[in-house]
Amino acid sequence: MKRRFIGPAAALAAAGLVLAGCSSSDGDTEPDSSGSDGGGGGGEVAAGCEDYADYGTFDGGEVEVYTTITGIELGQLEDSFTDFEGCTGLTVNVVSSDEFETEINIRVEGGNPPDLAIVPQPGLLQTLVGTGSVVAAPESVAANVDEFWSEDWKNYGTVGQTFYAAPLMASVKGYVWYSPADFEANGYEVPTTWDGLMELTDTMVANGGEGDNYKPWCIGFESGTATGWPGTDWIEDLVLRQHGADQYDAWVAGDLDFNSAEIKESFEAFGNIALNEDYVNGGLGGSSSIVDTAFQEGGLPILDGSCSLHHQASFYEAQWPEANPDIVVAPDGDIWAFLTPPINEGDPAAVTGGGEFVAAFSDSDEVAAVQTYMSSDTWANNRVELGGVISANKGLDPSLASSDLGRASIEILQGEDTVFRFDGSDLMPSAVGASAFWTEMVEYVNGKNIDTVLTDIEAAWP
Repeated sequence: MKRRFIGPAAALAAAGLVLAGCSSSDGDTEPDSSGSDGGGGGGEVAAGCEDYADYGTFDGGEVEVYTTITGIELGQLEDSFTDFEGCTGLTVNVVSSDEFETEINIRVEGGNPPDLAIVPQPGLLQTLVGTGSVVAAPESVAANVDEFWSEDWKNYGTVGQTFYAAPLMASVKGYVWYSPADFEANGYEVPTTWDGLMELTDTMVANGGEGDNYKPWCIGFESGTATGWPGTDWIEDLVLRQHGADQYDAWVAGDLDFNSAEIKESFEAFGNIALNEDYVNGGLGGSSSIVDTAFQEGGLPILDGSCSLHHQASFYEAQWPEANPDIVVAPDGDIWAFLTPPINEGDPAAVTGGGEFVAAFSDSDEVAAVQTYMSSDTWANNRVELGGVISANKGLDPSLASSDLGRASIEILQGEDTVFRFDGSDLMPSAVGASAFWTEMVEYVNGKNIDTVLTDIEAAWP
């Protein structure tokens, strides 16, 4: 599929336009199968450019896309525009910053915003919309999102009654990483309920593991100025499973207090693991080591047998080959993962996750063309095929994912019965979600009284 984008720039030639410079070895052209060239009908498109014909052609225009994405993923993001650029004549300049959250506000306030920004949190999107600088998404983007995304995802890109930003990539949170060989050797089975997970934990304690320092769970919170966020992921998973989507939504909106009985129950369920010296970080130093253990290294003790379970998102898959390039992530490989189980047997899959949203600061035809492409199934398939990421776009072919886990995650996100909710700390005001919630998770695992922790987070609400 493709999504039609027709703007004034597409009408450069009323008699029909030919898209050149695309991925074709012989330069042959064929009529657009839709019967329209975006400029009045009757045109032809170069072979290989059929999926880009409706975006129009441009004479050397440039569009800046500003992002937090770095490293290998940055190169892959740039590559996802190669055919689009060749078929439209546009140049997409991807600009990366590891200080994005600060610098995007500076650029907006200084009157120098990017054309497009890949915003990593809906809360930050709301802040940017509040400046009056973000423009509403064009109809072509809204049509893509209506076709290829769930209503929940569209709502995350909506502020008030106005739709601003289409979703882009996604991650599935709440995976529990483990060693299939360890499970097979000890006769362990993947639990199907939360109680089953706790029973498995106790069985692992009784059986012991490799070495005197073995404990079932390994946890790492350290992440620079964002230290503590892995703990918020635990709480979000538990709130969604224990209390359901409606209560989760009320909590994220500030209508269910942190110091309510429901949220306290979820903190205590996490504390039953994290604060139990029989359960956590045997090879790292017990509960007191959680805060100082880098989240990237938190699950690696599974490889040497000093722990068996690690709670972390789908993107943690990239950490295993960093530790050992020979590691195979697969159901019958060295490492695999299962979703944090539901409270009750048979409950629908409950998934928390993250993602990015593409916001525009210009309503030019060039910017609208790029924004429309990024919201399409064409972009999603192009990008996922390059490797390393997934998306909740319903037009995405799961078989294109670069790993078994990626394919499984896409199928979960696309599942008709899956209950999906965005990462709660990313939805809350930054004073709560990206500050008090993080820091008080640190205080909680360091021994601070739970009631005081919850009261202090609640007090941070603006």
